Amino acid sequence: MRLAPLDPPWDAAVAEDLQKLMPPGMEPLALFRTVAHNPRVLRRFRRSGLLDPGSITVAEREIMIHRTCARCGSEYEWGVHATVFGRANGLDDARLAATVHGTPDDPVWTPREALIVRLADALHDTAAVSEPLWGRLRAEFSPAQLVELVALAGYYHLVSYVTNAFAIPLEPLGERFPPP
Repeated sequence: MRLAPLDPPWDAAVAEDLQKLMPPGMEPLALFRTVAHNPRVLRRFRRSGLLDPGSITVAEREIMIHRTCARCGSEYEWGVHATVFGRANGLDDARLAATVHGTPDDPVWTPREALIVRLADALHDTAAVSEPLWGRLRAEFSPAQLVELVALAGYYHLVSYVTNAFAIPLEPLGERFPPP
């Protein structure tokens, strides 16, 4: 750990942000307590969250998040999402493993989900989308959905940078990357 997560007591603004970032009764994650070293960034972090109902399904959102975090090597965030959101929204062992070790051609994905994996991979590898892939994406997703998918990839690169750069210890509640 390079930057220790803050412990209480927190000032009022930080306490409010930490409370709003967590489900009722759950202690703030180390990720949020680490970002709290800069209250302005914590506030922006909270307000930039994309976990509210969106233009894609929750399962599609989680596929993008899991694949992005896996490609970034953020076991911390991948594991928290697997525990809190992934399994509750249709990502079983095989699908979770495919976000880490699979390919877009893995048989666990529907054709639409495979496009999400391809998009996550393209954005991670090149920070761009090829014309052939863009054509396939435009045929399947609305403009609002495409914006949401790209924003998710970008936001979870940020989260992965934070968890990896500060070497935030894995949460006890979070799952671990599955073995290859």
